[in-house]
Amino acid sequence: MGATKFFHSLLFLFLSFSLTTHLSIGAAGTLSVGESISGNQTIVSEGAGIFELGFFSSGNNSQNYYIGIWYTQISSITYVWVANRDKPLSDKYSSQLKLLEDGNLVIIDSSKTLIWSTNLTSTSSNSTEVTLLDSGNLVLRNVLNSSDLIWESFDHPTDTWLPGGKLGHNKLTNESQRLISWKSSEDPAPGLFSLELDPAGTNQYFIVWNESVKYWTSGTWNGKIFRLVPEMTSNTAYMFTFAYVSNQKENYFTYNLYNSSSIITRFVMNMDGQINQLVWLEGLGWSLFWAQPRQQCDVYALCGAFGTCYPQSLIPCACLQGFNPLYETNYSNLSDWSGGCVRDIQLQCVNNASVNGETDGFKMMSNMTLPINAQSVAVGSAQACESACLNNCSCNAYAYNTSGCFVWEGDLLNLEQLSAGDTGGQDLYLKLAGAAGNNQGLATGAIVGAVSGVLAAGLLGLLVLLIWKRQRRKLAGPSKVVEGYMVPFSYKDLQIATKNFSEKLGEGGFGSVFKGTLPDLSVVAVKKLEALNQGEKQFRTEVSTIGTIQHVNLVRLRGFCSQGTNRLLVYDFMPKSSLDSHLFYGEKGSEVLDWKTRYQIALGTARGLAYLHESCRECIIHCDIKPENILLDAEFCPKVADFGLAKLVGREFSRVLTTMRGTRGYIAPEWLSGVAITTKADVYSYGMMLFELISGRRNSGKSDYGEKVGFFPTWAASKINEDGEILSILDYRLEGNADLAELIRVCKVASWCIQDDEVDRPSMGLVVQMLEGTVEVSPPPIPRTLRVLEENHEHIVFFSEISSKQSSQTRSTTSSISSPSRSTMESTNSISC
Repeated sequence: MGATKFFHSLLFLFLSFSLTTHLSIGAAGTLSVGESISGNQTIVSEGAGIFELGFFSSGNNSQNYYIGIWYTQISSITYVWVANRDKPLSDKYSSQLKLLEDGNLVIIDSSKTLIWSTNLTSTSSNSTEVTLLDSGNLVLRNVLNSSDLIWESFDHPTDTWLPGGKLGHNKLTNESQRLISWKSSEDPAPGLFSLELDPAGTNQYFIVWNESVKYWTSGTWNGKIFRLVPEMTSNTAYMFTFAYVSNQKENYFTYNLYNSSSIITRFVMNMDGQINQLVWLEGLGWSLFWAQPRQQCDVYALCGAFGTCYPQSLIPCACLQGFNPLYETNYSNLSDWSGGCVRDIQLQCVNNASVNGETDGFKMMSNMTLPINAQSVAVGSAQACESACLNNCSCNAYAYNTSGCFVWEGDLLNLEQLSAGDTGGQDLYLKLAGAAGNNQGLATGAIVGAVSGVLAAGLLGLLVLLIWKRQRRKLAGPSKVVEGYMVPFSYKDLQIATKNFSEKLGEGGFGSVFKGTLPDLSVVAVKKLEALNQGEKQFRTEVSTIGTIQHVNLVRLRGFCSQGTNRLLVYDFMPKSSLDSHLFYGEKGSEVLDWKTRYQIALGTARGLAYLHESCRECIIHCDIKPENILLDAEFCPKVADFGLAKLVGREFSRVLTTMRGTRGYIAPEWLSGVAITTKADVYSYGMMLFELISGRRNSGKSDYGEKVGFFPTWAASKINEDGEILSILDYRLEGNADLAELIRVCKVASWCIQDDEVDRPSMGLVVQMLEGTVEVSPPPIPRTLRVLEENHEHIVFFSEISSKQSSQTRSTTSSISSPSRSTMESTNSISC
């Protein structure tokens, strides 16, 4: 018995020693010939241990296992390479990743079947080892010469492109290095979308659907950038180095980071058909930095057959009415919409008979982007076009417009439901079965009774609506204001309130603002939108953005009018007008703001923006901060206004792609690069406005007195740390009457806000703490772009210093600091969406 116990103990010790030895091989970062890993054993990259290789399961309940590489030093498990992506294993403990004696790295399953191999034909097997590098590159290399790479995973990417990797085409073997998307969020098998270099040698990249349809291109390489990727020249230029290599052997493109120790980034060919560049921000996760195509609905066949794309939705795809997903789990849970949708009920014409006397009919879908592969039919009326589709059992939809009659046979692809304010949409008539028609309200010219029923129901609904509105008006009076709620005004109400729009307060790009008085004698400002297309979009944005938020430093939206083509917004009236009317020279009747008031305006505006960015249910980026959009009440309390260009960002996202918007002189540099923006775009605009609040002058151009002035923020940034010079920055009309500590603090905050790199700018919440004095403000660096021009010895004439006693005389000062970003902005017109 004692001998048996001793044997068991010895066996346990032996197994423990063997297991520990095996794990130590993985921990060392290399595999030698004959060594392997299995189960939970891994290989950690040599050096800083940034990456790890081992077996993983792609889903919470999945029994499929793969060999892959993932990051070790971030909180979110992120896979960057998969070996056996289309041949999963069922048991990771009985499977092996092994370096064979012939020099090949292979995956062997429990039945000793070869699942995956590096497929090398000739190697020096005795001197070969497998190593995972800190770049994420898995290599087979010569033991005696570590720079002699025999095979590397960077030559065989999956869906991810890491710094140092390359995408290209081998001219000798005719093989391509391309990114291929995962099939779904739980299946790393090759999906439908790929990014690849044109094998024809045109030096451009394509995103391709199903290895057949090219729906996006980078444009050709011009020696510095790809022609249709201008972002490569701006903000990305100081983060990355790019190289395009073309020789007799291969063409490829590669990129690297200037500072790989501080930035974690990757390109991914997503399963939704977009190529994304993501940057890891601790606490925020993977943040979108760049994406193409910019609009998800521009991806070819994104939603599959009979699916519709909704561009403003976080879940962009849904089946058409009368259809259900072919693969429900994939469509609803895994973001794999490629399977498309199928009919709930087959068309009656398939059986060449009606069911219960019902025939097929059509469902009208308004404002749609029409599907691809239309066929033209030579008919002269909408009714004849409908009949042509109805009598063709293969026809699934038709459209009739000024260009004629078009029908679609087979699958409907690339459908997009446009928003109400978007132009370019058309009516599409979808064919559905008669039985479905009774349930879904189909209209067809052949069913007169159905049309009559619809008309009768419509008249009844209209009658009920008129009665309800009449009773409501009797009970509530004309547009009675209810505290905390927006009021839907009629156009006639607002005509009366504004005396037929007779007292104009101002005007902007979307229309004019008029003073009005409501029946309860409260004074309001009524903004009348006049630009039809852009005005409609701005109207919907502004109502949805600020209709439900309340803050002392945000202007309150009292109500709106949406009647016919009339679009009006009703706000609280601000008796002191907008900030610009008090800051800049030449405003008749305007009051000169003392320093205490200016400081409170700066602080209040920051609080309002911090609320938008950090406290609302959805983060709101204003996109157009400037003095004209800061309104002042009777006590000079600031109210952030004009949310027509605002952008809502879901809390699960930190960046958002959007069209360029804003006003010249306040636009952050990242707008010019076309990358996804963050709340830091507002921070930059706020910083530019702070400099105007300090100086009482526009940041550049000509003053209202006509003298030539330069770029004030550049000059101010150079004066902050100069003893005795800080007061020269202050508005001369204040005659030096300002709290010096507060002035220095505001100047430092403004300089931090306009840093080139958005990462260096503070959040608006931190700006509030700085201005409140609860956080110390360190000396800011002069923005990098300003130092560049200083090194190039470019000169600029800055603001004149005008004393209160000699307001008619100017004294010019010069400096060798300028701003290339500003000069770029000067060539850009005012931009709005």
